[in-house]
Amino acid sequence: MSGSTILESFDNIYLDLSKQPGKCKLAESGLGWRPSGGGDTFTLDSSNIGAAQWSRAAKGFELKILSRSSGVIQLDGFDQEVNYAEHFATIDLRLTTQKDFERLSKAFKIWYGINVETREHALRGWNWGKAEFTKAELAFNVQNRPAFEVPYSEISNTNLAGRNEVAVEFALPTGDGGDAVTKPGSTKNRGRKAAAGPDELVEMRFYIPGTATKKEKTEGEGAEGEEEDNEEGAEEQNAANLFYETLMDKAEIGDVAGDTFATFLDVLHLTPRGRFDIDMYESSFRLRGKTYDYKIQYSAIKKFFLLPKNDDTHTLIVLGLDPPLRQGQTRYPFLVMQLKLDEEISLEMNMTEDILNSQYKDKLQPHYEEPIHQVVTKVFRGLSGKKVIMPSKDFSSHHGHQGVKCSIKANEGLLYFLDKSLMFVPKPATYIQMENIAIVTMSRVGGAVSASRTFDITVSLKGGLGEHQFSNINREEQKSLEDFFKAKSIRIKNEMAEEASGLIAAALDNAAMGSSDDEVRADRGSADEDESSVDEDFAGSSESDVAEEFDSDHESSGDSDEEMGDASGGEGDKQEDEPPKKKSKTSN
Repeated sequence: MSGSTILESFDNIYLDLSKQPGKCKLAESGLGWRPSGGGDTFTLDSSNIGAAQWSRAAKGFELKILSRSSGVIQLDGFDQEVNYAEHFATIDLRLTTQKDFERLSKAFKIWYGINVETREHALRGWNWGKAEFTKAELAFNVQNRPAFEVPYSEISNTNLAGRNEVAVEFALPTGDGGDAVTKPGSTKNRGRKAAAGPDELVEMRFYIPGTATKKEKTEGEGAEGEEEDNEEGAEEQNAANLFYETLMDKAEIGDVAGDTFATFLDVLHLTPRGRFDIDMYESSFRLRGKTYDYKIQYSAIKKFFLLPKNDDTHTLIVLGLDPPLRQGQTRYPFLVMQLKLDEEISLEMNMTEDILNSQYKDKLQPHYEEPIHQVVTKVFRGLSGKKVIMPSKDFSSHHGHQGVKCSIKANEGLLYFLDKSLMFVPKPATYIQMENIAIVTMSRVGGAVSASRTFDITVSLKGGLGEHQFSNINREEQKSLEDFFKAKSIRIKNEMAEEASGLIAAALDNAAMGSSDDEVRADRGSADEDESSVDEDFAGSSESDVAEEFDSDHESSGDSDEEMGDASGGEGDKQEDEPPKKKSKTSN
């Protein structure tokens, strides 16, 4: 098997969980993989192959290559035994019926000087075991056999979800078939996850109770001597914290490739809630909080808003993200920062003059000394290349503000009117494109007092895609909203005017009905007496008793006291009220 023209070729092989299969070829100089439908070819030089493992996988058998600099390469889809005579006439016929494993192991041994290790996975189905951090991946072992392995290149973030719980987030593919987060040297974006299915594992949680011992390694010492020397000075700490710190270090989550260009400290975020330090890098930025850390690619920023608040003290910077941030089961498609208008900072960009002039000319300045909201906006815009969207000049509220105070259900916020969309912040951040609006309905709900001061608007979307309701808008803002929607040629339905005319008509009808009822009652004669006799136990003897109860000008004649006396079963009160009648009889 010597000579540059001799190849080992395998069809229907999947590279790194790719959706599309391809052809894998091995030669003395290295190996290569090309997708069947066309695309970029992945190659790996023989000098970069560090180790190889053979095991059963999803689509047959998998060859896992641990490279010296590119992490883990997974080749899945190998068969146990196939006849390759019709494909490889140059290969000795004795090899045509050999198993893939034998062909691969021979090629790796002869060409690369590497023995292919056969590994069997744990099949017990246990969800408890031991986590092992290797050079290129996190392995979860059950009874000294791997249940699963996760390459570090697949891990995009990790957080402490609780005292004894660690959440591990996986990289998500973007719409163009690449990945939202790709580490240098990773093979993940080579024919991988293009047109991936709708269901994909995005997070895994490890419950790690108890404490563990952290041993500090000293350079130049052997492994055995190192363990003995560090036993006494070993630091005992929470096991989950140690797992988290080790994974952060191994997966290089905390250390993004390249230098930090700028850092903003202790920035208040309304969504997700908390204070974060912002580290700006060449292709991504990182939010560092007390509990959660996030790493976000600039390519994930789809919208960039600068929205002044109505208090004339703060302004909001809103970033629309796709894929959204994840915190457990909660998704945050928008990142909302709140900055003070009067807070000024001095910032020196941490980049060379050559990089500044070659890559960011007319985009970034070497030095900033301005209000913090302007500096953050300019740095984000320069590094991400996104256009900043601001409120429309066609809208101004009754008090001259650019946002209208309202609420979505129980959450209060501000609704901003932009040139091509509506934006409600901070929670739940809601973005509505005007081209998707079918009609805006203005209405009043609630009691008479609240209805006179506020109103609601309901934005109905085209194609039956639902609606958004914004409540408790000040009545003074009605004209401003109507003028804006008319200027944007958006249909408006004013139910308040219809309701007002309906109330007037109802009031007139009630007045007319009241007068007609009096006439009918006068003509009915003894009909009222017949109806009143239905309840024979009723204590009232005439309509005047009922009228006196609801007449605010009526002076009580003591009938209620008489009823209370009857209820108590005593007749003394009646006798005290009757003497004047007896005196009148005596006088006669």
